[in-house]
Amino acid sequence: MKTEPTSDMQFFVLVARHGSLSAAARAIDLTPPAATKRLATLESRLGVRLLNRTTRSVSLTSEGETYLRHATRILAEIREMEDAVSQARATPRGLLRVNATLGFGRTTIAPLMSAFALRYPEVELQMDVTDRPIDLVESGYDLAIRFGALPDKRLNARRILSNRRFLCASPGYLERHGTPSSLADLAQHRCIIHRQNDDAYGIWRFTYHDHSEVVKVHGMLSSNDGDIVLGWALDGHGILIRSEWDLAKYLDSGRLKIVLPEFTLPSADLFVYYPSRRNQTIRARAFIDFLVEHFRVPQNDGGRQRIAGARPAD
Repeated sequence: MKTEPTSDMQFFVLVARHGSLSAAARAIDLTPPAATKRLATLESRLGVRLLNRTTRSVSLTSEGETYLRHATRILAEIREMEDAVSQARATPRGLLRVNATLGFGRTTIAPLMSAFALRYPEVELQMDVTDRPIDLVESGYDLAIRFGALPDKRLNARRILSNRRFLCASPGYLERHGTPSSLADLAQHRCIIHRQNDDAYGIWRFTYHDHSEVVKVHGMLSSNDGDIVLGWALDGHGILIRSEWDLAKYLDSGRLKIVLPEFTLPSADLFVYYPSRRNQTIRARAFIDFLVEHFRVPQNDGGRQRIAGARPAD
């Protein structure tokens, strides 16, 4: 079986992504024996073993990790080259790989990708959702959609939504435990902790009149899932930090109230990240513009109007 180097690279990247020879075979309509033979031919040509194989799974050898890293980069550069040659084409087409956060990706970005697919049917869309930020270049993604600060200074970013964060609690909780009037009061309250990546546990940072203040809070409930902690706050279990995007409809309905609004928390603006503005594909630019167009339309107006100064991205 003689194959082209780019075809071999695409095959190996697919195997690594699926973590299974049989799953990769199904994705490209090969039989499992044919996929096994193709991998063996590739390893024989290179003179190294790329994968450790068991009956249930595969794992990369150190040589396999090197091959995957370079293959991912080379394939991305080939796509960029082809796009650069065909920039005159007005219609976006080709593969677009997008990464987003778990909850927001599932509830908001996935429906937007569905709408984008209807507008641009010649674009092939792949979406992955992950908890932690990923390396766009090494992973071969075209775009990542994330809340918060830029995770990698080598990347370019475009803000698509201004999204401040606030302390909030249910009316029932505030009736039972009182409303804090200062940051020091938080030490006496039950606080719900949202564990995020490498953030220090139970440390809340505020700005007030250009001064930074740090508060250590305590609570009986914590989770790494934003929807879970929001549900606990709605159930009246304590005070929580959430963004205005999440709070809008609950402020409008009265199920949550802002507390200590004069203290500013680090924002959770929504950004789309991409590796390079140079040679950015038509489809990537079209998708970024599509996102900006969507978020420029006010979302959940009633709730956002209760938070003074809420605004879309520039």
